[in-house]
Amino acid sequence: MKRLLSCLFLSRFSLLLLLAGPAAAAEVPEVRYDKTTLPNGLEVILVEDHRLPIVAVNIWYHVGPANEAPGLTGFAHLFEHMMFAGTRHLPRGLADRLLEGAGATDSNGSTDYDRTNYYDTVPANQLELALWVHADRMGYLLDVLDQTALSNQQDVVRNERRQSVENRPYGVVEEALNHALFPKTHPYYAAVIGSHADIQNAKLADVRDFFKRYYGPNNASIVIAGDIDKVRTRALVAKYFGSFKKSPPVVHPKVATPAITRERRITVPDRVELPRLYMAWLTPPAFQPGDAELAVTAQILAGGKSSRLYKTLVYERQIAQEAAAAQNSNALTSTFIVDATARPGHEPSELETAIDAELKALRDAGPSEQEVERARNTIETAMLTSIEKLGGTGLANQINQYNQYTGDPGYLPKDIERLRRVTAADVRRVAQAYLQPNARVIVAGVPGKPDLGPDVPTPPQVSKAGRTDRAAGINRDEAWRRAPPKPGPAPRFTLPQGDAFKLPNGLTVIVHPNPALPLVAAELVVKSGSDANPSDQPGLAGFTAQMLDEGTAIRSAPRIADEIAQLGAFLGSGSTADASTVSLLALRSTFPQALDVLADVVLHPAFPTAEVERQRASRIGELTQQRDDPALVAAVAAAGALYGPDHPYGYGQLGTEQAIRATTREDLVRFWRRHYLPGNAALVVSGDITADELRTLAAARFGGWERADAAVTSVGDPSGTQAHLVVVDKPGTPQTALRVTTIAAARRTPDYPAMQVMNAALGGLFSSRINLNLREEKGYSYGVLSAFRYDRTPGPFTIAGSVRTDVTGPAVAEIFREVNGMRDKPLPGPELAGARDSQVYSLPGQFETNSGIGASLAETFVFDLPADYWRTLPDRYRAVTAAQVQAAAQKYLKPDQLKVIAVGDRAAILPQLQKLGLGQSETRDTDGQLP
Repeated sequence: MKRLLSCLFLSRFSLLLLLAGPAAAAEVPEVRYDKTTLPNGLEVILVEDHRLPIVAVNIWYHVGPANEAPGLTGFAHLFEHMMFAGTRHLPRGLADRLLEGAGATDSNGSTDYDRTNYYDTVPANQLELALWVHADRMGYLLDVLDQTALSNQQDVVRNERRQSVENRPYGVVEEALNHALFPKTHPYYAAVIGSHADIQNAKLADVRDFFKRYYGPNNASIVIAGDIDKVRTRALVAKYFGSFKKSPPVVHPKVATPAITRERRITVPDRVELPRLYMAWLTPPAFQPGDAELAVTAQILAGGKSSRLYKTLVYERQIAQEAAAAQNSNALTSTFIVDATARPGHEPSELETAIDAELKALRDAGPSEQEVERARNTIETAMLTSIEKLGGTGLANQINQYNQYTGDPGYLPKDIERLRRVTAADVRRVAQAYLQPNARVIVAGVPGKPDLGPDVPTPPQVSKAGRTDRAAGINRDEAWRRAPPKPGPAPRFTLPQGDAFKLPNGLTVIVHPNPALPLVAAELVVKSGSDANPSDQPGLAGFTAQMLDEGTAIRSAPRIADEIAQLGAFLGSGSTADASTVSLLALRSTFPQALDVLADVVLHPAFPTAEVERQRASRIGELTQQRDDPALVAAVAAAGALYGPDHPYGYGQLGTEQAIRATTREDLVRFWRRHYLPGNAALVVSGDITADELRTLAAARFGGWERADAAVTSVGDPSGTQAHLVVVDKPGTPQTALRVTTIAAARRTPDYPAMQVMNAALGGLFSSRINLNLREEKGYSYGVLSAFRYDRTPGPFTIAGSVRTDVTGPAVAEIFREVNGMRDKPLPGPELAGARDSQVYSLPGQFETNSGIGASLAETFVFDLPADYWRTLPDRYRAVTAAQVQAAAQKYLKPDQLKVIAVGDRAAILPQLQKLGLGQSETRDTDGQLP
């Protein structure tokens, strides 16, 4: 997660009020569920949903850091990892191979303060496979749990800590905020991941005891949602879970959280250029009085461009790069957190004064009723969007969340009601009660060297030979569990194609009616992105796209933000290598009005001089933030090394500071006039709308768009560096951000199916060769994956991840070994089948949301793919052979053309990398450019 504190908000209120205003109340979707409890205590919740031939399986264990004993911080999260380490009937790695080979998506686990969850979305015919895997973890993990598995996962989790806390901008600052909010004896003190020392000190006996205490069926609930038959599914759950023994009754933690009665202040140095200020308060627990009111308060304060802090700090005074606020709701206590990042040249003290003024105004006078309505409408649409997906953090997870916190999986109507009761007076009341200066913690993250604490050495790997440290299991073995269940008949699915037509001015319109939920997603896409940037103006396409919603001939930037929020809609814009897009998400009831705004910003942008200067400053601030993130630095350095300074793909979407400063209003207007033209654009819409309805709306909003020929662009040939090793120095970092990359193929290549299958096996899946090697076998990394980016001209193939500084050289050597292995021998039959099937049967998940459908249909337009492209792709995947996979590897992954990009402590990593004989090396700066 990029910003933990600002994204938790949506996870709590994901099934709240779904439509704006009393008149729309009848349209709230009803989630029909059945809940039963097995004799051993396992709660079973079933939801039938036949939109797609997929099923989400989501299991919650009611345990998290709230249950950890002193000295065992991070233990719940460490144990989450242990559940993937192998069980009696599933040797380590087999579950991932089987699930991914079956087409599973959203397959993962996570730990929060009060719970740990595990989830998969599988094709409907593979439900029994998912149940077999989850049941074996619950029933038979203890049978094979040994020191080797524990040591490996300790390495993985410590790498995760390095990546997500120590090497992430402001990661150590946010951890310090947690430490300041709670005493050391409080279970929320250490956040979720814990410390290196506690992770490394975890003992096998502690792990076994934790499993016995908290991982019994009577401390769990399972939600199965999707294309199921409830009677059959209930019988399958009883078959796989019904024989398991109960664990001892779990005593729920009863912890008193000490109130903050005097303001606490700390300053924390980190490897960042821009200071960030955090303010935090302790607030009522989840679902208690004040919880919903504070969620609305957070939205009013910092929920997008219509919020108070954005208008004051970012837009008017321009002292902040960004601002966010969230009510993070948990069982023992919640936290209300405001944070703001300073613009270059500004200090935390300025941010604090400005935020305090807004908080005082909210306490003294409260918000307007219109502000409350805007906040509520925005929340409602976001929450409806969150249940478009069945799996991941979607519907199944939200039902489980309601079940744990309220005991009622169908709590939705009550949650709707408590949110609808929130008034302006309520917001003022909770601001006065909870957001007082003497009850807060203030943490300033400032540029400097972070204190990562004493080094905790990584012990040598434990030998697998002669292990005798396994314990007796809990449940009796059953012979039928020893082989995976056979799948049912393969699901038949037809992927959306969309109905297309053209307006007289040449605008292509593509529509996919999808009445499942009262939502409509739209995007106006033009076939011009970075590829259209002049050679001396990298980032111009992105700058132009960013300016579109900053004012039109009839609407100011603040009016656009307020109008969109009032409609409960979301409007955004951006650019990629080959396209620029303006996207819209709205309720069906407000879509026509929201489309008015989209059409206005595309057809009539004013590019006001004052707004150009605002966005110029914002982009320079974004560029400054980009320099702080090693992974982003590696990405822009790789682009420069591959394509060179004269190619438009040789830069990130922001371009360079020099180009940002030199761009004029006339440059932006010229780009818009040359490329934002109906013959170069498509309006792609998916959702609760008919083709006839869209035809009328499109003609009314876009029919007057004047026809003209778009400028012809040519990107030219890449002229990358001759060096094969590129190093960017980040002194003292605990990890190296790696990219191993080369230029591969264009989107229309006939090799696409074979390339995708090859990539799945090499590094595209969790169970791929590279990830299993570097994460699971060596313990070098939290994860290393690979992907092709397909552009209109050949795009890059990239292997990317972060590894421990001290094993940077060995990690790169292993990557090359895996690449050569893919080239030298054909994939074995089972591996080929798994990689191939993963591509075929995961495709429906790409079309689970309206935004996903729209993006896929827009892709066919941008790259001139046939209208039936997605419908025919599964059969093309099925036809891929081992010989074709090997040929693709030999054609596109030539070791002598691979470039290694390493962002880390140069003094520590360069000697390791030079030993590999990679050839010529060079050093680049944190903008990815040669000095």
